[in-house]
Amino acid sequence: MQNFIYLFFGLQVRTTQFLKLGLTLLLAGLFIRPTHGHAQSLMHPITQIHDVKSQISKKSEPVYTAYKQLIILADSLLLADHHAVEDFSVPGFYSDKEGQRAMAKKLHADAFAAYCTALAYTLNGEEKYASKALYFINSWATINKKYSDFDGPVVLSYAGAGLMIAAELLKNDPLWTKNDRDHFKAWTMNVYQKATHFLRERPNNIADWARFANLLSANFLDDQKELSFTIALIKTDLFEKIAADGHLIEEVKRGEKGLWYTYFSLAPLTASMWCIHNATGENLFAATKDGKSIKRAIDYLYYYNQHPTTWPWFKNPDVDIQDRTVGVWPSNLFEAMKDIYHTPEFDSYLSIYRPVVYKKNHFAWTFPTLMPAHLRPDNTTK
Repeated sequence: MQNFIYLFFGLQVRTTQFLKLGLTLLLAGLFIRPTHGHAQSLMHPITQIHDVKSQISKKSEPVYTAYKQLIILADSLLLADHHAVEDFSVPGFYSDKEGQRAMAKKLHADAFAAYCTALAYTLNGEEKYASKALYFINSWATINKKYSDFDGPVVLSYAGAGLMIAAELLKNDPLWTKNDRDHFKAWTMNVYQKATHFLRERPNNIADWARFANLLSANFLDDQKELSFTIALIKTDLFEKIAADGHLIEEVKRGEKGLWYTYFSLAPLTASMWCIHNATGENLFAATKDGKSIKRAIDYLYYYNQHPTTWPWFKNPDVDIQDRTVGVWPSNLFEAMKDIYHTPEFDSYLSIYRPVVYKKNHFAWTFPTLMPAHLRPDNTTK
């Protein structure tokens, strides 16, 4: 019954999106850049990796301190065991919070470990990190066969993104055997994409995470058709999500969680826009329509995160606990956006959190201090 509810809402929006999607899909397909011999990670493109390596070699701050933090985290994970399960069965959060958190943690702990160690290897070339990342990736690829229960596909979308980013980084590495890589490709198609396809036409943050996951998986699989379709889907309803003043229409309805869900939608949405920029060169960060823009939504969240008592949608909305050991939302989002939008006013807020690492339960802007998001010079946003 719960899965039927997901399907019902998906069908509601599918009809209204169909014609717009067709035209957008045609245009998106014209601009996808073909991949060549070297794997290109959408979240961490080669140009970004080269720039970060250069800053590390020069001990440039704050990147150098963020790199040292990454290595400390990666070293702490070298002896960790995986938590892969055959059936990723996740109950709905609002019906079984503890059960949902316990099962979700199995994936997001392993996904963070894979992402962290894969990134360490990418930056310093030490094979012990690649081996550990592949241990987690291969464990889920061989053990996990399906997802189930109400939050199974949802959590798989947003927590599994960490595994997918790690896989992108290691895709062409000779340490990853063809047999193991083929197992992960099969898992991506049969489990991961099955979940993301099920959710990607919802009107709220659930679809935002599914579409971000779809971009990552399509790129890993070198599936240009899937990549083009997902880009078109994101562009089709981008400005239907945002009100003229910047609030996210579906997310502010969530009572005391309105601020959280605004962040939880903008994180994958902006990460998707970053991926699209790296795939096609298109700059959706600068896109506007009828006064609506992502920048306005970012500014809206920034203001009310600083002044939550003035939040107009619910009295005293939830804000994050100031726990720097696991990260504080939305500091990770603003750390990424400061380089996209050149917003020095974010610095006074961000300074106490740097270097920013967000390692809780989802993976969009996980290492934003270490891996700054700079648009190419011909696509700057002001």
